[in-house]
Amino acid sequence: MAKRSTLQLGLLTLKGIAMGAADVVPGVSGGTIAFISGIYEELIDSINKINLGALKLWKKEGFKAVWKHINGTFFVFLFAGIAISIVSLAKIVSYLLTAHPVLIWSFFFGLIIASIWLIGKTITKWNPSVIGALIIGAAVAFYITTLQSVASIDANWYVVLSGAIAICAMILPGVSGAFILLLLGSYDKVLGAISDRDFIIIGLFALGCAIGLLTFAKVLKYLFTRFKEITIAILTGFMIGSLNKVWPWKLTKEFRINSHGESVPFIQENVLPSSFDGDAQIAMSVLFLFVGFLVIFILERFAPKEEKTENTES
Repeated sequence: MAKRSTLQLGLLTLKGIAMGAADVVPGVSGGTIAFISGIYEELIDSINKINLGALKLWKKEGFKAVWKHINGTFFVFLFAGIAISIVSLAKIVSYLLTAHPVLIWSFFFGLIIASIWLIGKTITKWNPSVIGALIIGAAVAFYITTLQSVASIDANWYVVLSGAIAICAMILPGVSGAFILLLLGSYDKVLGAISDRDFIIIGLFALGCAIGLLTFAKVLKYLFTRFKEITIAILTGFMIGSLNKVWPWKLTKEFRINSHGESVPFIQENVLPSSFDGDAQIAMSVLFLFVGFLVIFILERFAPKEEKTENTES
């Protein structure tokens, strides 16, 4: 892997911040940001290098060799951005979703539409298998968005399990790790722990994430190596299916009480703007959708070429 410049490291941190912000929101995937910003395959490849082979290399050649082998600098700047984002933006994103839900969901809708277009166009060979994979991915993601939360289990082992499951979703474009946490009944507990600096719960959740990440990344690496076109089609389908979750105009049927004792929407139904119970804000929603689309377009336009060049030198 070629050495990154200061500017490239700064951009990598910004991508981490964007991934972290996306992962906080139920319905938006940090994996989508990683994919369209040109670092997804590098992320999966680097995670797979953290194994027993790396430990043997450490004993044989020392820490410096291991750091280079696992792409340590990449991890430091990317995960620093994710951590900064989650800690600083968790409350802000939650507030915006409560205060301006239609506009914020419109922005996310634009992000995902742009991602579908940009990732889908990388598929070079459309055949029945690829089309079938796209349809299956869309159907699975759509089904996930229709599920209701299970009751939370107040046990440490469940926090670890929730982290292991959620992180698998977080690195899948179109599948929201935050939404999976919501389904598991652990979203409020984890988000509350981050806000309250409960390092025991945070540590348990991080342990689960590490276990899930190291395991699932191997599966993704295999799929990208052996079935790249089909894998991209499935991931694109995931994003198409996830649009059901981020549709801006919703009617709330049931509310839930979050970790701070606040009543927040729980079960919602998508409706047309004309049937929306409130100000549909159509003009502003279209503007925010366009801005979301533009953000992804700019990331794809100016960032990935550097990453792809570097990957060819690894």
